[in-house]
Amino acid sequence: MNIVLMEPEIPYNTGNIGRSCVLTNTSLHLIKPLGFSLDEKQIKRAGLDYWQHIDLHEWDSLEELMSSYPESKFYFATTKTTQRYSDVTYKKDDFIVFGPESRGVPEEILKVNKETCITIPMIKMGRSLNLSNSAAIVLYESLRQTDFNFGE
Repeated sequence: MNIVLMEPEIPYNTGNIGRSCVLTNTSLHLIKPLGFSLDEKQIKRAGLDYWQHIDLHEWDSLEELMSSYPESKFYFATTKTTQRYSDVTYKKDDFIVFGPESRGVPEEILKVNKETCITIPMIKMGRSLNLSNSAAIVLYESLRQTDFNFGE
């Protein structure tokens, strides 16, 4: 499985997601620009001693990443769809894309990928869940569907 963070802004979120990725044998893909340095102590504090084991990939753009994996399916997490994350069928080589914490996946990307946009249901009171929580929710559903085959 693959988690993609587009232009992540908060090092603690990325560190927490990285830790989840290590413990589930999931690759983490970061789309530049990053809102922090990967050397910052906050990212390492959140990722604890797991950060050194992460399967980390950095990309200059989402287009570069997608063109490198033309056979893979990309799901886009957003609050701007009605298709639930639990209503799609994941495969072990899929990518789950999350946008920047402050603005989410850009509209133009969502419009082109309507059929693979997914959302986590919540009450209308808030804008969105925390990024690291959202990534964990969707990641574990995809792993459940693939029988928690961590490929160890």
